[in-house]
Amino acid sequence: MHNVLLVDDEKRMLDLLALYLKPHHYMCQKAQSGYEALAYFETNVFDIVLLDIMMADMDGWELCQKIRQFSDVPIIMVTAREQNKDVVKGLKLGADDYITKPFDEAVLLARIEALLRRQTPADHVKQNGLLWDESRYVLSYQNKPIKLTPKEFMMIGYFMKHPNQVFSREKLIDLVWGFDSNTTGRTVDSHVRNIREKIKQAGFPIENHFKTVWGVGYKWLNDS
Repeated sequence: MHNVLLVDDEKRMLDLLALYLKPHHYMCQKAQSGYEALAYFETNVFDIVLLDIMMADMDGWELCQKIRQFSDVPIIMVTAREQNKDVVKGLKLGADDYITKPFDEAVLLARIEALLRRQTPADHVKQNGLLWDESRYVLSYQNKPIKLTPKEFMMIGYFMKHPNQVFSREKLIDLVWGFDSNTTGRTVDSHVRNIREKIKQAGFPIENHFKTVWGVGYKWLNDS
């Protein structure tokens, strides 16, 4: 299921978009202003954004620019403006696609699906709601970000991308810190504890997946 942010200052349009998308297994978060949309990014991870241009407090072009400062999430401009110069402006500011009102439901769904297919699978690993997203440099559970240090993020990524593979402490030091590092096994253990605690606090059943292989190292299980 994909998480979609809908941004439009008209409630009727937000409700219409949600009506179209929800039967196709999209989770819809509605924002009636650019500022509200930016606030949602602080606590949520979105797979795609549907963005109106003509809004009162912050127009879609400005919001698109602000989103691009911290995220590569796909953006589709959904607007009544259809002049070529507006299309070009939106694309140059970072939008990925453009659809004009009124639009056909099937066309909108097809464009959303096309953009989602372009996401590189190797950059995304998902397990029971836990998503490791290298392209956005975020780990999230049920679309809620989990704050990790850069090395914690790298480490959990190696585990999730290679399920059932046992990583020794020495191998993890080579991968995360570098082979010429003076890091010890105790540092690895400390990072593992921190990762487990942070993911557990987010509500994910980490104990079913992140396993200690006594005397060897650690591994990630896809199945509990």
